[in-house]
Amino acid sequence: MELYKEIKKVSDKDQFSEFIGVLVNDFKSNPGDWENRDIESFLEGIKSWVEDMEGYYENNNLPIPQNIDWNFLAHLFYVGKLYE
Repeated sequence: MELYKEIKKVSDKDQFSEFIGVLVNDFKSNPGDWENRDIESFLEGIKSWVEDMEGYYENNNLPIPQNIDWNFLAHLFYVGKLYE
């Protein structure tokens, strides 16, 4: 399975939840394919990508997302610390 292709399927809450499950399973099955194998590296990778995201979209001829709910994303990562 090519994870990048799975991203295109995500357009609602249920599909997002399913995609996170796919990521979890991929990490369990293919840990060697992951650059960031611990939570610190994973979060630092996300931080770096967010800082450079406009370049990613421009280099891939994709529209830069608008109206991103940054507060929701902050909540999403925060609850990952607490929720079981």
